[in-house]
Amino acid sequence: MADFIAGLPKCELHVHIEGTLEPEMKFALAARNGIALPYADVAALRAAYTFTDLTSFLTIYYEGMKVLVGEQDFYDLMYAYLTKARSQNVLYAEIFFDPQAHTGRGVAFDTLIRGFRRAQLDAERLLGMRSQLIMCFLRDMSAEFAMATLLESLPYKQWIVGVGLDSDERGNPPEKFAAVFARARAEGYLLTMHCDVNQDDSVAHIWTCIDEIGVARVDHGVNSLEDPKLSATLAERGLALTVCPISNAFVTESSQSAAIGTMLKRGMRVTVNSDDPAYFGGYMTENFALVQRELGLGADALKQFSRNAFEAAWLPRTVRDGYLTLVEVHGSAAATR
Repeated sequence: MADFIAGLPKCELHVHIEGTLEPEMKFALAARNGIALPYADVAALRAAYTFTDLTSFLTIYYEGMKVLVGEQDFYDLMYAYLTKARSQNVLYAEIFFDPQAHTGRGVAFDTLIRGFRRAQLDAERLLGMRSQLIMCFLRDMSAEFAMATLLESLPYKQWIVGVGLDSDERGNPPEKFAAVFARARAEGYLLTMHCDVNQDDSVAHIWTCIDEIGVARVDHGVNSLEDPKLSATLAERGLALTVCPISNAFVTESSQSAAIGTMLKRGMRVTVNSDDPAYFGGYMTENFALVQRELGLGADALKQFSRNAFEAAWLPRTVRDGYLTLVEVHGSAAATR
């Protein structure tokens, strides 16, 4: 089963590029940019990753970004992730980035987007790893800042497939950004939003996302199972949920694998993703392996995660079908359950 998972063609729909900043790269970039880190070494930095909830994680997450300064830093970050993902047979990824976390500290939008784009082009040419960018707005900042960021992105929108919403959900419901997302849709961006696990009013937030904002998928969305009508609606509409088991185990009481299994049984388009793998210690293969172990899944269930992800990907139909064919032929002799 480990070999089957390793070779399974995968599609990642929920990964924050800033969350792939490994401690070793963090120290290297700090040295490049003359930035002192408050840790003696890599081991001490890893030891600080003691998260108990979303808020405690975000504190360290944003603090670490200060080492990203120049275009080459953003290139190196993106290329490292794409190399790692491709080594785990991820063939395609839609990657979140948080421009406000950089522009808010003086880094130009042009600097970060050009670094990311160069790395994406090189990875597609050299590694056969295809990717697209999703620009996220920080929900704990103002809607006005989000709108300004949206407008700043327009000269580069051919490099950005969609927009999302992440960061601290408490007191920051989806409707706060309704006008921003309406403008994004008008500009041709596709839409998604985080509805993090076990947040206040999670079910209401998911309803707002799908009925008022009109998102194409929901990031996390585990709490949709609390409302039978909501979970049925998500299944009927074929809206994907991008669940991240290993990160769930850090910021909630469990990996939520049981919820993932329930979603599969209900015919919901659930997918498995890595979220912030440098902080939580698991990329795509590790997340698939965790769910497989905890649920005792066979080959066909694991292939369904990949099918669901490629079906939900923002790709032309012909390209998507090519990836789905690769999923179907993988391990065709393997036993299923």
